[in-house]
Amino acid sequence: MSSAPAPRRRVAGFTLIEMVVVVAIVGILAAAAQPMLTLAVRRQKEFELHRALRALRGAIDAYHQAAIAGKIVVKPADDDDGYPATLQALADGVPSAIGKDKRVYFLRSVPRDPFADAATPAAQTWGLRSYESPPDAPQAGRDVFDVYSLATGNALDGQPYRSW
Repeated sequence: MSSAPAPRRRVAGFTLIEMVVVVAIVGILAAAAQPMLTLAVRRQKEFELHRALRALRGAIDAYHQAAIAGKIVVKPADDDDGYPATLQALADGVPSAIGKDKRVYFLRSVPRDPFADAATPAAQTWGLRSYESPPDAPQAGRDVFDVYSLATGNALDGQPYRSW
């Protein structure tokens, strides 16, 4: 009988050094991906801002065309310029001049500025420019001629969000 020791069987698993190396590699990859994720989120918000501005301006123009054509009942005023009094009027609808008890809707709902605080109502997230206001110094007035973002800062292309 030989008294040679039995061969030791290696236990399956990872060593502590292997685990530390894997965790370090995953940490480096996550740190490298974080700026790309931040950029993607900002790009998405800018896309949503473009889409919302396009929808609002299209609805304002459609309202104006309907007012000029006499298809909607606008506020009775001698100096009426045919633009909505508020953004919410575009979603709430205005009385139709053609059909009795019918309303004309220009938006399903007022879109929100994606850079604005989520607690603020959507119609209040936009800066308003009245028809009488100059383009370089927009001011709210008795109507809504144009809208702009109240977001501070510049877009990825360097333009201020307010100038879109």
